[in-house]
Order: sequence, then C-alpha cells, then structure tokens
Amino acid sequence: MNFDPTINGILKREEGFVDHPSDKGGPTCWGITQAVARENGYTGPMQDLPVSLAREIYLKRYILRPGFDKVAAISEPIAQELIDTGVNMHPGRAGEFLQRCLNGFNKRGSQYADVFVDGNVGNVTLDALRKYVAFRGAEGVRVMVCALNVMQGGRYFDIAENNETQEDFLYGWIRSRVLEPA
Repeated sequence: MNFDPTINGILKREEGFVDHPSDKGGPTCWGITQAVARENGYTGPMQDLPVSLAREIYLKRYILRPGFDKVAAISEPIAQELIDTGVNMHPGRAGEFLQRCLNGFNKRGSQYADVFVDGNVGNVTLDALRKYVAFRGAEGVRVMVCALNVMQGGRYFDIAENNETQEDFLYGWIRSRVLEPA
C-alpha cells in the first residue's frame, strides 16, 4: 500500500504549527509533538519542523512500528482508520480498539478465538482480522471502520469529561476524526 495519501490527509488535518495552551502535548507541528520530534532527533524550533521529517515519523512510528502496514495488506480502510486513530490517540489505543472490536464481532468465538487486548497488533490479531474479513466481507470492513470510529468518539468524550480543558478540542476531534475519518 502507498501510505502517502493517508499521511497527506493527516498533514492536512494537522495544519502546521500549533501551540494551544490546553494541548497536553505542548507545541506541535504537522501533528508531531515536541517530545516525539526530539525522540526522532529534531532539535530545532517546532514551528520549523520540516514536513519531510513529519512524513518520516508518521511512516515509522504510526504505520510500520505498530504493524498497521500489515493490517493494510488485509484491509486498507481498516488500516487507514487505525493509523489516523493512532496518530491522535496513540497506536496502542488504536490496536486496543481493533482487538476489542474483533472480540465483539467473533460470534462468541465461533469465527476465531478471542484475542488478548493489549494494543499490540501481532500475528494473532492479524489472523483474527483475516478471518473476520473473510467471513464478513466488504460490509464487515465498513462495520469495523464505523465501530472503530464509535470507540474513538467515545474516548474523546471520556477525555473531555475527565479534563474540561480538553473540551477545547472535543468538537474538532469529532468533526475531523469521527465525522470525516481517514
């Protein structure tokens, strides 16, 4: 899969440099937090973060490392949703959402065994996803993407309810991540 369109969509939604006082991630550029930029060797001012480095970080940290490239080999729409959720919430959270959905959709274990919900998308999770897609087909892919968005939206409300400063972002999260997903 060519991940450029997915990364381009994320870059468009993230809109360059932002330093909102309520953002727990601090200064970000292209959606990359200062901490993540520093982990990847960037030492300059965040507003000058090169988009090429942001692209590299997205590919390495939010696609390859969590195994979402392997998900893409099974279903590109599911992978795109996981990547977008992982960027905004953490790849492990996106993996947990996938695992919970797989467990909920496995017809009490008759299609495949439950997977351990740990956020790590490894061989067991990938095998369950293959079986899910084979059993449910294109409709199942659409339902999975919808379910992942429902879980993401619910998590945003949990975040805002537990920290009212995050209400500054709730409407935008729902608009750009749930209503208009990856």
